[in-house]
Amino acid sequence: MRETELRFQVPRARRAVLDAAVGGRLPRRRVRLRAAYVDTPDRALAKAGLALRVRREAKSWVQTLKGLTEGGFTRTEHNVIVGAAPAAPLVNPGLHAGSSAGKAMATALAGSRQALLGVVCRTDILRRNRLVRVANGVVELAFDVGRITAGVRHRDVCELELELKRGAPQAVVDLARRWVARHGLRLDLRSKAERGDLLARGETQFAPQLASRVELRRGASRDEALMAVLRSCTDQITANASQIASGDHSSEHVHQLRIGLRRLRTALRLFGAVPDGQALGRAAAEWFERLGAARDEAVAQGTLGSELRAAWQQAGLPPASAVTMPSAPIAQPVDVVCGAPAQRLMLDLLGLGLAGTAEHVASAGAAAGKHIEARPFFAARFARWHHKVIADAGSFAELDELARHRLRKRVKRLRYAVEFGESLFEARRVQRYLKRLRALQEQLGRLTDAAMAMQRFRGALEAGAADAHTGFAIGWLQGRHTLLLAEARPALEAFMRTPAFWA
Repeated sequence: MRETELRFQVPRARRAVLDAAVGGRLPRRRVRLRAAYVDTPDRALAKAGLALRVRREAKSWVQTLKGLTEGGFTRTEHNVIVGAAPAAPLVNPGLHAGSSAGKAMATALAGSRQALLGVVCRTDILRRNRLVRVANGVVELAFDVGRITAGVRHRDVCELELELKRGAPQAVVDLARRWVARHGLRLDLRSKAERGDLLARGETQFAPQLASRVELRRGASRDEALMAVLRSCTDQITANASQIASGDHSSEHVHQLRIGLRRLRTALRLFGAVPDGQALGRAAAEWFERLGAARDEAVAQGTLGSELRAAWQQAGLPPASAVTMPSAPIAQPVDVVCGAPAQRLMLDLLGLGLAGTAEHVASAGAAAGKHIEARPFFAARFARWHHKVIADAGSFAELDELARHRLRKRVKRLRYAVEFGESLFEARRVQRYLKRLRALQEQLGRLTDAAMAMQRFRGALEAGAADAHTGFAIGWLQGRHTLLLAEARPALEAFMRTPAFWA
């Protein structure tokens, strides 16, 4: 069977209200759910995206194997009742033989050097649940409060799960929108098994989610490519946003979230025929800009700030008077991610990733006589966007700061578009093109960062907030900016000489 489920963290201030709302007019008693999750010492199942547990449900023990996640919140699930004894029975992987998840587990265990299963973590949950009928299905609300433990470590759980029991998967998203708006819930697609595995490893953060490679079959249609690209963007956005929403994250999570949003905006612009695409694009742009201030602050106070302080000391100036980059007011990433606009956008993206939406997009294109093969579609877009970059690169010396920034955005857009469609073209030629395109993007990025820092110091000077270091900093940054302009020329020329791989 397939499990379609969304999971949300509940703000502390809303827990009592949410508990009452889930209980409804006739408050339902809480059910205690105790589970043990198992894996090999080398985490073979976790690495394969699988979760195997045995859980006490009412008077019976149920062994469950959950498979790979598909489309953000749908995954295969195979359940077997294994008895009613007071003590938990031993886990038996063979009970899942023949199921699709069981086949994936057998492959994962066969590749493990330590295939002996042991308990990784345990959960002890009190659940209050009820069924809700909506226009296109029946959804179970489950409010879980309890704890995950792994050895001496533990983590509290307070979350609301929405699971489809009958009807269209879109029913889960539609109901989630109402509950998120009403209670300020925060989307968190990390399962209890994943959080338990993290706890067992003694870590507090999941690794930042990088952009996943988009794999397209030969002869794929434009609409197939669109859905694959949207899934890749959605995975990157929701994974990093989930970690940020927890309140424990790194600057790299913010950076990768912004990349996910930039890739999404590129995809919407590239394909065009996306339901509500303009509204999605505006929402993504707003979210991107709000996070941009945090990213600029990290650059200013990080690498660039360190280089500036080192230059001050190398100049023989008093080390006691450290150069400090002027700070800019920023919205905290956790506040941005937990805000209503960001939560709405993620739910909209998950809704787009549903199979029904993919069929709608494809059937709409076919009905309009627009069944387009992906490869020539990508080639035409690459040629157009490549030409715009070449035009700017050819007149780079005459461009002002605003035009250089526009060039950098065009380079990013072209890079992400090429990465979306690269699996359809000859790998060696694509990689040569991407190598030079990425080098150009990196060089232009350093140039933009220097310009941003210069603007900060000049702003402080104009506002009368300058100190003894301001003049030094502006002079040093001007020199760095001039040097970076000169260094950009080889990257520009190398890219302009790179042959088009799509021709």
